[in-house]
Amino acid sequence: MPETKGFELRRNDYSLSEDQEAVRGLFAEFFAAECPTTRVRAAEPLGYDERLWQGLAKMGAVSMGLPESAGGDGATMVELALVAEEYGRVIAPVPLIEAVTAARTLARCGGGSAAQWIAGNVDGLPLTVLALHPVVSGARQLVPAGAIARAVVALDGDDLVLVTSAEPPPFVPNQGTAPLAWWDPSAGDREVLATGARARELFATALGEWKVLTAAALVGLADEVKRLGAEFTKTRTTMGVPVGSLQGVSHPLADVEIEVSGARNLTRKAAWFAEHEPRARPELLPMSYANAVRCATQAARVGLHVQGGFGFTLESDVTLYFRRVKGWSALAGDPSNELLAIGDVLATSDAAASWSPSA
Repeated sequence: MPETKGFELRRNDYSLSEDQEAVRGLFAEFFAAECPTTRVRAAEPLGYDERLWQGLAKMGAVSMGLPESAGGDGATMVELALVAEEYGRVIAPVPLIEAVTAARTLARCGGGSAAQWIAGNVDGLPLTVLALHPVVSGARQLVPAGAIARAVVALDGDDLVLVTSAEPPPFVPNQGTAPLAWWDPSAGDREVLATGARARELFATALGEWKVLTAAALVGLADEVKRLGAEFTKTRTTMGVPVGSLQGVSHPLADVEIEVSGARNLTRKAAWFAEHEPRARPELLPMSYANAVRCATQAARVGLHVQGGFGFTLESDVTLYFRRVKGWSALAGDPSNELLAIGDVLATSDAAASWSPSA
């Protein structure tokens, strides 16, 4: 394919440019300084810190991912994934991924009141988020960040709609302490953003971006919980030797390190293709998400085990991360369904023609 020849090297190169390193470093510094675990705990049970969110919005966390025509900086999915990874590293109580994906979708739609709701996400409030499942008439659905949102973008039949509410619906308590709420996207004040094939394409793109950015956040979470486990083993001894010197401890941690590295590369690759060649490797979207869920779950489980009895207490930061990975992994439904999605994509003639085991 001549039009993709210039991207051949980038397809297999996971290194970051100087600008990308600068973006990653900027947000890593912000989260490290502004979001210790004490602040994460203080935001419970709702799982939302409005002051932290306002500070992140002022840094351009949402606007950076918008096209220049919508007042953004034109950052790609790769840069957004880098920010999402740092967000996941500190499990920040802010609706970063929800706001970014909804704003990018509204920017693609244009017209109507889209600009108004984009501005809300860019400035921090009022918030618009994405309903992750197509609307079933008469059925409500749990919406990520729905308890702090005033509007939801949803696919209702052949229409992509914007459903607004004067106030966010009530918070639904959950172990992951995410700001979930029930929304009925078939009711309330509605505006049709797109119809037919265009509506379905916009929704599929938005959902794919949500999954890639959530995968990146889970990679950051896994990396940090691995670090917490490793640091713990440096300060504990058993039978006169450091706990970390035991193969039953060191080998599982090493396995997690390998898994995190692979998950990071796969997620960045999925982000790159989603931005530059979305039709070439569509299977990378469910692959990166399913793999990141598995990686983060393994990392949290190992982190708990290496800390022994302390790891299972609510006071342990590892338990805090364990609860987040369980909650985040369930937001879009059963993660094992992604395996079916991978098979469905690869079974289509277009995907089969563009994919091979060596690609």
